[in-house]
Amino acid sequence: MDILNETQFSAELRQLAKQLTAHCNHYRDASNRSAVIQLITTSAPFFALLGVMFWVAPFAYWLALILAVPAGALLTRFFALQHDCGHGSFFTSRPGNEWVGRSISVLTFTPYDHWRRSHAMHHAVSGNLDKRGFGDIDTKTVKEYAALSGWGKLRYRLYRNPLIVLIIGPPLFFLVLQRLAIGSNLPLRDSLPGLLTHNAMLLAVYGGVSLLLGVKLVLMVILPTILVATWIGGWLFYVQHQFEEAHWDNADEWDVKIAALKGSSYLVMPQILNWLTCNIALHHIHHLCSRIPNYRLQECLRANDELQTVAPRLTVWQGLKTVRLALWDETSRKLISFREFAALRKLQVT
Repeated sequence: MDILNETQFSAELRQLAKQLTAHCNHYRDASNRSAVIQLITTSAPFFALLGVMFWVAPFAYWLALILAVPAGALLTRFFALQHDCGHGSFFTSRPGNEWVGRSISVLTFTPYDHWRRSHAMHHAVSGNLDKRGFGDIDTKTVKEYAALSGWGKLRYRLYRNPLIVLIIGPPLFFLVLQRLAIGSNLPLRDSLPGLLTHNAMLLAVYGGVSLLLGVKLVLMVILPTILVATWIGGWLFYVQHQFEEAHWDNADEWDVKIAALKGSSYLVMPQILNWLTCNIALHHIHHLCSRIPNYRLQECLRANDELQTVAPRLTVWQGLKTVRLALWDETSRKLISFREFAALRKLQVT
């Protein structure tokens, strides 16, 4: 596409987004057969691995820790299935999506009903600079960061440190903060019944298993599995909207479809990783039409050449390198690092 100016770019991109949305809408139909197959192919290896981990942990814990890696990856896949249920796209019926989503939530430690509302808001405002704070990584603009106090700058730098945002933050969020929906920006009173019910389910299930097998053994097996899953899921969620060419606009210029195409990444991964993550790497398609079931995303992509080129493409290695980015530069319209920010400030001073 030959872009002459920003106005033409916006007009052409809006037209393209409209055409691609129409294309994607043809792939919205769910298949109960495909959904059941995915549940079986996820549950069978996952619970088999857990069984082996419980068996070997007392005398060969090193082996249990090794097995926690594939088990955690499968738990990430469970979260992706719950994610589809939250969009009402996994099964053809709403009750099927609701009950399966709530059941999976016991494994993912994610309160289904509250997360579904928060995630819907994320889709509704993703890429909108004036409505940040719903299911996203806190991202400040260059001007906002420059206006912070010394303490404010330090807090933000600590928050955006890869150790915090990708290693400590994800398990803290899933295991602790989600118990009372801290940081979700949704009214707690609306979500409290669902949160309390979910916490009670966790207590009943893991408390019951602990009575049978012992608290220590349960922690030895379940905790490393959850840690692996949150680290994988945390990075995936990060890279879906945090990359150099990410697209942000103020509310008066923001367009939800353009934000989907330009503000969501197309992460190019090996097929086994796409299987484990239920094709969530095709995130631009998912944001363009969230009702497409995960098992139809690849079909939708293959049927349209422009979907394969319009969104920012990242390899896994490129996705890992995005962790250095932290600030949205309004001038260059890119995410930049703190080092790049310091260089800009130095140029402005001189």
